[in-house]
Formats: sequence, C-alpha cells, structure tokens
Amino acid sequence: MKRFFLLAVLLLLCCFTQAQDLRARVKVLTPKIQVSNKRLFSTLETAIKDFLNGRKWAADAIGPLERIDCNFVLNVNAWDGGSNFSCELQVQSSRPVYNSGYTTTLLNINDKDVDFSYTEGQTIDYSDQNFQNNLSSVMAFYAYIIVGMDYDSFSRFGGTNYFLNAQNIVTNAQTASFKGWKAFDSNLNRYWLAENLNNKIYNNLRSFSYDYHRNGLDLMADNPTRARKAIAALLPQLTQVDRKRIGSYYPLAFFTAKDEELVSIFSKASGTEKMQAMNTLLQADPSNGNKYETLKSN
Repeated sequence: MKRFFLLAVLLLLCCFTQAQDLRARVKVLTPKIQVSNKRLFSTLETAIKDFLNGRKWAADAIGPLERIDCNFVLNVNAWDGGSNFSCELQVQSSRPVYNSGYTTTLLNINDKDVDFSYTEGQTIDYSDQNFQNNLSSVMAFYAYIIVGMDYDSFSRFGGTNYFLNAQNIVTNAQTASFKGWKAFDSNLNRYWLAENLNNKIYNNLRSFSYDYHRNGLDLMADNPTRARKAIAALLPQLTQVDRKRIGSYYPLAFFTAKDEELVSIFSKASGTEKMQAMNTLLQADPSNGNKYETLKSN
C-alpha cells in the first residue's frame, strides 16, 4: 500500500513538472492602495503565479531547464475594497543566447487596460473554448504570446499556433465589456497585437526575428564579428515592413524589446558598418532615432 502511494505521488509530481512551460515571476504592486492588510494582494499574486506556471501552454514537452523566463508585474491603480481591480500589467519575456550567459529580451509590453474581479481564495478558471473571466483571459493571452515569441526565435514561424491561440482568446472576449479586446478600444492593445502577429503583412518581421536570433545572436559567443555581419546583412529587411502601417503594435513591440540591444551590437562595429546600421535603423524605427544616433559617438 505504501509503495502504491509513493508511486502515485511520484506520478503526480512528474505530471506537474511536465506542465510547467513558463518560469513566471509575478509581482502585484499596490503603491496607490492605502490599506494596512494587504493579504488579498499577496493571495492574488500567488494565484496568478500558480495559474501561469501550473498550466501546459506549449504543445511540446519542455524540460525544467528549458522553461521560458518571464515577468508579470501587476500594478494596481484602483481597488473598490471588494473584488474589483483596475490595473496596468507589465509583461516581459526572454530567452538564453546559445553558449553564453546572456539572455535576450523577446517581449516588453505595458498593458494599461487590465480590469478584473477577484476574491481571496478564488480559483482562476480558464477555458480555450469560451470567455470565463478577464483575469484568466489576459494571463492566458500573454502566456500564448510569450510561448509564440519564444518558438518564433528558434524556428521560422514556429510560434504560429500559439499566436492563433491568442487570437482565439481575443475572439472569445468580444462579448465581454472589458477594455483591451476590441479594435476600437485602442490601436495598441491585445486585439491589435494578436491581429499583427497573425497578419501575413508582418511575416517578414517574424522571419527576421528567427534569423536575428538563430543566425545572429546564437553565433555571437563563438564568433562575434561574423554574427554581427550576419545581423547587419539582415537589417534591410526591417525597412520592408508596410510603411502604411507605421506605428502598428507588433513592430513597436519588437523595437521596444530590441532597440538597445541593436545599439549595443553595432557599437562594436567598424565605422562604416556602424553608420550603415544606424541609417537603416533610423529608417526602420524613426521613433527611437535618438538611441540609434548614439552610434555616431560610440
């Protein structure tokens, strides 16, 4: 009997370990909330962390060392003293660069429209089939985006199925009253992020992301000069993003994650290569021009 019990425990632990695709660190911040007992917010933090880390998001088996690093920082702007919260959510994810101790940022987004209801001890329910509550839908949406971004960086268009899952969450949320899910709410929200990532107009940017990571960054530790030249040869692809859609969410999110890294890479290049990179980046991402212009003085 004891042997059977131990075997059952081991099987449960094995299943739980296999379900953990994300290594999500979660923080709930309440600088604007004046209450002495903040146990509810601590419980909320734990519930979100358990939800993100306890579910199976990826189709493949992901080992403990392969789990995707990500951060969720929920800043509570308003709370009615009961179960209703109005928040902003900062979502970041990264992945390791081959044969180095360096990690590269894949996603760095601030979602300003995260409102939801939560009571202490509540189970965060979620289904891919329908909208159940806003908290689980928002968290699941970003979990799929994170997994998709990670897969896209290791395999060309490898994140497609996960971006479709995120799009499905958007579709299910169209009947909900919460902001962030509809096209007319904003041009920089969850609706448009999913739309962009599933729109073939941006396939060249997704393809660039794969080549940048696998044929550029992942070679940096072994041969930085060759890796930098490979990235330089790829840069003109960034100028091919549809110019009519400048300011769209996915390109903005891409450059938010990569602008400083690109400057760091080309700060070590020769003068000519540095200037060519700067000019291309200024054309592709004029909103961050002041950062790229620092290459003149590096």
